Amino acid sequence: MKAAGIITEYNPFHNGHKYHIREARRITGADYIIAVMSGNFVQRGAPALIDKYSRAMMALQNGADIVIELPACYATGSAEYFALGAVSLLDRLGVVDYLCFGSESGDIGLINEAARLLHIASEYIDEQLPHLMRKGLTYPAARARALEGYLSSEHTPDRLNTYGDADNTRKLLSNIISEPNNILGVEYVRALNEISSSIEPVTIQRVCSHYHDRRLAGSSEGSSVSAEMPGRENEAYSSATSIRSIIESARDIFGIAPVINSVPEDVYALLTENYNKTYPVTLEDFSAVIRYKLLHEDKDGLSSYLDINPDLAERILNLTNLNMSMSDLIKKLKSRNLTQTRINRALIHLLLSIREDDVREYRKQGFVYYARILGIKKSSTPLLRKIINLNQIPVITKMSKAAGNLDPVGKRMLKGDILAAHIYNQAVYEKFGVSIPNEYRHGICMI
Repeated sequence: MKAAGIITEYNPFHNGHKYHIREARRITGADYIIAVMSGNFVQRGAPALIDKYSRAMMALQNGADIVIELPACYATGSAEYFALGAVSLLDRLGVVDYLCFGSESGDIGLINEAARLLHIASEYIDEQLPHLMRKGLTYPAARARALEGYLSSEHTPDRLNTYGDADNTRKLLSNIISEPNNILGVEYVRALNEISSSIEPVTIQRVCSHYHDRRLAGSSEGSSVSAEMPGRENEAYSSATSIRSIIESARDIFGIAPVINSVPEDVYALLTENYNKTYPVTLEDFSAVIRYKLLHEDKDGLSSYLDINPDLAERILNLTNLNMSMSDLIKKLKSRNLTQTRINRALIHLLLSIREDDVREYRKQGFVYYARILGIKKSSTPLLRKIINLNQIPVITKMSKAAGNLDPVGKRMLKGDILAAHIYNQAVYEKFGVSIPNEYRHGICMI
């Protein structure tokens, strides 16, 4: 049996995701699709719009065979941490043949080359980053500029004629780390190389709107994306950003109607059924806890959290008034070299008590310690049985039995995941008065 892994957030699941699953199965000939999915908090530094069990069900109904939760410390991390955690988890399963990811370029050769160059140029780039960031560049922009400098210097490799002339290749390679999904794709390949994985990377070109596009595809106000792929009539390929924007700004259930052509029918049914019952959840719903922790910590305490360096800790402590929205707080903390996303992640790490020392230890000890199953198709139980029998990683299907199979470091990581779920569930209760079963009582999603 062949299996392809995909790394996802499904925040929420949309037509582009369904296309990705279908193409991953077609291109690789995989019998099974294993999705490693972020839990209740996601990589851009925010709570998921809707809880992880609802999103796991969306995935199962639209092509995924098994959904496994990515531990919270990686799900909320930088592209490097996100990729290392997810790729290591897929590799430890022992059954994954391919890693299929979307990208703006759709060129696996170019992504492989960018990953190779970032590795061999790492020392040069690390030397340049502080200087470029002092000029006001953000980390992503500084890294792209440093790579451009490397490609134009005497260090330039001889293989720069791969894509036409050397100048064209330089332009392609520097551009590739400027687009969000290209960046993740490069980090996935780097992670595969770092852990010496035998999993083969495969990329699928994105068909939906740009990652950051806040307008629905085909809308009168937005860009139009052709729906040439097979699907229902008037099917649109919108970005998750644009779909979230519509849902978060809706005043009632009728306000989410514009997304109907951008998501599969069963996803839309789930969204309408649960609207204003268990979602939408936003960062603002955690503002009281975040303010408390900001007031409670001193500079050393703040600096212990992942993504909070002494400079950001100082900026936080210099705030004389925290009586503002989370969006206004983030604007006040933002600087020339601290992006909004970086600050969002920092606040989420503070909220979830994710500390830099813990993540460093997780990485040193092997990245992942368990595979937490969120959902499975009944027809995929043979694959799950094979993963369990290979015994390369503890598989968690019942939380009450999990601790007995984990070492102390794994227990600490799992404790963080449980805390993240309980904090999220408490916010849902405070906002909607609905109790989501806790991690010890919520069963696996199964269809």
